[in-house]
Amino acid sequence: MLRELPLEAKIVRSLQVISCWYEAWGGKVAVSYSGGKDSEVVRWLVGQVFKDVPAVCVNTGLEYPEVMRRARESGAIMLRPKMPFHKVIQDYGWPLISKRVARGINILRNPTGANANVYRLYNEGINRFGEPVARFRVPNRWRFLVTAPFPVSDECCNLMKKAPIKPWQKETGRMPILGIVASDSDAREKNYLQHGCNAYDLKNPRSTPLGFWTEQDVLACIRKYKIQIADVYGEIVEDESGQLSTTGVRNTGCVFCGFGLHMDETPTRFQRMAETHPRLWDFCMGKLGMLQVLDYCRAHVPSAAVSERFNPWPVAQKVEQCSLLGVCA
Repeated sequence: MLRELPLEAKIVRSLQVISCWYEAWGGKVAVSYSGGKDSEVVRWLVGQVFKDVPAVCVNTGLEYPEVMRRARESGAIMLRPKMPFHKVIQDYGWPLISKRVARGINILRNPTGANANVYRLYNEGINRFGEPVARFRVPNRWRFLVTAPFPVSDECCNLMKKAPIKPWQKETGRMPILGIVASDSDAREKNYLQHGCNAYDLKNPRSTPLGFWTEQDVLACIRKYKIQIADVYGEIVEDESGQLSTTGVRNTGCVFCGFGLHMDETPTRFQRMAETHPRLWDFCMGKLGMLQVLDYCRAHVPSAAVSERFNPWPVAQKVEQCSLLGVCA
């Protein structure tokens, strides 16, 4: 399998993928750049064979400041979403648990005659043909979100990241090259297995030259070729077993995102943010209102171990980190 190849062989294969994509579209391609480590590697790879490919970045306002600083320094074309995040969560809902669960919760909260089949899919795990598809059924442990005093949905990524790119792509005719590692999620893995690295047959064609890479490959490539990454990652270090990791954050992405929070290790993303970016944490928990969202989840998740992952406070430093009026009693 491609995933088992050594790094150098993967680099060669990825360069072939990029070249095929470039030639297929007559050079009208662009790197979809986030300022994260995966997109840095993709941009570096593209630069090894083509110097005329621009990078385009959507500044959602949800990134770590170090990531946006890196994006601006890199000379990427900067775009912005039309709707700010506070309006997205107010009008559409909070991104919690996973995209599939959030989508299901949103549908279960808003049943209509028109969505009866989809409602049954997420409520019972039965499709419109009467066939069982259990993976779509919203698990019982997350059903408390159906009656939560705040909305939940999976629309955030579409509105904040994808929507700003579409008019730019239409205007320029450039087809995207993305830094997606398939092993990061089940959905990405499935898409990669179905369409391969260069997905010409999708409604929105895209190239994912890192589809068969792992996070270890990405870190090894950055370290070996001294690829510059955002300071928020810290340094890349190797443990006794040879595993690479970053001394700072593991992933950047949208800092206020709640997808996957229930699987975080301690300290969780928000506990780390309280220590490294307290002003950002204050804004998220206080002004946006995420503290109330997390408190509700903590109080209703049936598992005590999972419940604690919704705790945004650094346990030993709760009082010192608090600067929100009315939060600390």
